This record gives sequence, C-alpha cells and structure tokens, in this order.
Amino acid sequence: MSTRPSLSRRRFLQNTTAAALAKPLLAQAADTGPFQATGVRAGEVTDSTAIVWARLTKHATRNNDGVTFALEKGRNKSKTGRSLPPVAEIEGACPAMSGQIRLRYGLKEDLSDAIETPWIQVSVEQDGIHHFKLTALKPGSTFHYLSESRGADGKTSSSLAGKFHTAPEASSPTGLRFCVMTCQGYQDRDHPDGHPIYPSMVALDPRFIVMTGDLVYYDSNPPVAVSPALARLHWERMFSLPRLVNAMRSTSTYWLKDDHDTLTNDSWPDTKVGEFTFAEGQRIFHEQAPLGKQSYRTIRWGRDLQVWFTDGRDFRSPNNMADGPDKTIWGAEQKAWFKNTVKESTATWKVLVSPTPLVGPDRKNKNDNHSNEGFVHEGDEIRDWLKANVPDIFFVVCGDRHWQYHSVHPVSGVQEFSVDAASDSHAGGTPGEDKAYHKFHRVKGGFLAVELKPEAAGSTISFQLRHVDGEIGYEAKYIRKLS
Repeated sequence: MSTRPSLSRRRFLQNTTAAALAKPLLAQAADTGPFQATGVRAGEVTDSTAIVWARLTKHATRNNDGVTFALEKGRNKSKTGRSLPPVAEIEGACPAMSGQIRLRYGLKEDLSDAIETPWIQVSVEQDGIHHFKLTALKPGSTFHYLSESRGADGKTSSSLAGKFHTAPEASSPTGLRFCVMTCQGYQDRDHPDGHPIYPSMVALDPRFIVMTGDLVYYDSNPPVAVSPALARLHWERMFSLPRLVNAMRSTSTYWLKDDHDTLTNDSWPDTKVGEFTFAEGQRIFHEQAPLGKQSYRTIRWGRDLQVWFTDGRDFRSPNNMADGPDKTIWGAEQKAWFKNTVKESTATWKVLVSPTPLVGPDRKNKNDNHSNEGFVHEGDEIRDWLKANVPDIFFVVCGDRHWQYHSVHPVSGVQEFSVDAASDSHAGGTPGEDKAYHKFHRVKGGFLAVELKPEAAGSTISFQLRHVDGEIGYEAKYIRKLS
C-alpha cells in the first residue's frame, strides 16, 4: 500500500474541480425536481450495517449567485442583529423539496445485483432528509449505491452514486487507511470548490473519514445562526461544495460534533443564541449527519483496530462551574461505557477519536476541554485510568485545535495527535511548542491519515500528520508482535 498518490495525481486532484470529477456519477433527468444538490453521505459503517443519508432539494445546484458574507474583523464578533435576506437568497443555499427517494445498493459497480428499497416520501418539514439504514451487509466488502429521487409525476428526477466499505470481521488481520479532519471555516476554505484537504484525502482511498466536529461555524461564520433555518443554511452551503460532495460519496464517514456545530463557542446544554437553542442544535446535527441514536460509540475494524468516538457536548457540566469530582465533560454513563469497552477490547491497536484534547497542552485562557485547568479533575481521572488499565499503548486523536501536534502526557504517557484545521487560512491559535509534551508541533492546515499494515507475526500502525496537499509532514510508526 503506497503512502501517498504521485505528485502528478495530487496536482490533478487539487487543480480539477470536484464537480468535474463527480460528473459521471450525478444525473439530473428533469427540470422540476426534486434534486440532490447536497449530495449523499454514508456513515456508521460496521461489518454488516451502514446508514446512507440523502436529501431532496428544490434546485439541481446550490445558489452560487446569492448574497455573500465576508468575515468581520474579530472572527467571533459577527453581528446577530443584521437584517438578512430570505435564506434561499443567500449564497450556497439549497432549499429542501418534498418528494420521494429510494436507494439501490449492491456489490457490483453497475448495480446489476442491486437491492432496492421502497420509495420513501420525505417532506420539507423533514428538510427533505431520509436516513437509509442498511443491514445484513457482507463484511470486508465494497458496496456501491445509487440514490434516486422522483416528484409527483413519478419520473426519476435525479440520481447520485456513491460507495462505502464495510469493516472486516473481528478475526481478520487488518490493512487499511483512514483519515481524520476537523475545523473547517466556510469563508476560510481557500478554494471556491471547498477545502483543499478533501481531494487530498480522496486520493489516499481511505476506508473511512472521521469528521471530528466544528464542521460548520454557526457563531463566527456569518450569517450567525440565530434560528434553525439559518443553522441548516450553514450545512447546505458547506456540504454542497463540489469537493465535499465528491468526498462524501467516495467513502464512508463517522461524525462527531463540537461547540460551533452545536450552538456557539464553548457551549453547553440549556444555552441559546437568539431563538436557536442548544437542544435544537443537537437535533439538527443528528438530522444532518448519517448518525445513529447514540452520540458516543465504538467500532471494530478487523483483528487489529478498534476506534472509540466520544461526545463532549451532550453530557457536560457548565464550563463556569468550579472544578471537582462532579464536574464532567463525558458524563458518568459515557465514562463507564468507555472504561468497560476499552477493558473488554481484544484489538491490537486502540484509538480514541475525541472532538477536543485530552492531553494538549492548550492555551491558558481556554476552559473547555480535558487539557484545561477547568476540567483537570476529570482529565486526570481518565489519563490515570488509561495508564493503570491499558498496558499497551493507547492513542488519542483530537479535533478542535487549529494546529498539528504529537504530544505525550508527561505523567500518564498518553499519546495524542491533533489533526489541525482544514485549510491553511484557518490555522493558528497555538500557545507554542512545549518540549515537555511535544514530539511534533506545526501551525498550518492539514489532516491526519492513519495506516495499518498486517505483518507476518503482528501489525504496524502509523500516524501521518499531512499538509493540506497530502504531503506527510510528520509520521509516528509503531510495530507490535502478536503471539
């Protein structure tokens, strides 16, 4: 397995629009709709199940000629009281449309073996969204699918193709690559078609991509989301960008939320902005992501890999609460689940993907994650538990921070990789390199690629902190022999 595409291939992917790459897979057969301008998304894939997300839109393409908004000076000072045009008239808007949708899926790319779901009626009140929950899938396989829409005339009006890979059975030696990203500002995307990391990730042919939160910025990318309609606009304009549409249909995904894509910076339950509440933000995230009911979960990919996804918003205490044994980010139930499932795991490599840091270090003025003084009690509890109960190396991958690093906690030894912002212009904010923690530190955009290779008598895992163009900037590799 090569670690990166050729230079000519990377340049082709960076310089060619994703719309051109996706063209053979997207067909619009009518002028009246419904269409699928926001693409398709496969998620929550296991060895036998998956969720495919689809959405019906009024128009075949996003509103590329609508009203635009520039970032105001002081990124977090966007005005909430500004007079706005109707949401559909804003650049990037993709209004929903009622209609019917179905999914055809199978192991053959031409879908000659396809299973067809029934036609499902969806409405504007559902934001045109349906989650297809697929079961009885074959492990370790590539599935192809076609999402089809039709209107009142009964004629197919659009079709959009995609693919995903199911996990191998737990006894199967694991060779794979997956990618992890975070923190994508809309006005900071550095390319009109979307962030540069997306064609770079697609070029690596990952088995899946982990979306670790701050996928939209309700509060600091204008217009500020002070209503559910404006919140949905943030999703419409971001995930109708051609590069993102192409990436989402090219592989499967796992989705984690953080503060900016739930409500506002460093937010917690029972808060609100304008008429938009934290609870509505939770509901809209589950609506817009191919996500099951539970926000924290674990997946097994063959013999060698198990990944844990934690939620840092749903169960947290207020940030301004005094620290102590009752102050929490994870909550008692999630924390107990994490400890139990980690102890039970027989995977060769164990990786936690967290929306926020567990190790850091972070800035002194922050008070929102386990590396901050405001949550030091629970942070120490988790790190100390890992040191005492996981004899093998345990890895943490975190989002939220806008710089890349590989840190090792000086007391517990827990290792953490920060994946960085999705574009160079969105990077920054680091407190600087700290030799007591850092094995690597870099302030530029990028993403993380994790690669597993089965060996004759063991397994190798490598963590590759890559630049936005896919170049490896730093790599940490570990080898384990198995008896």
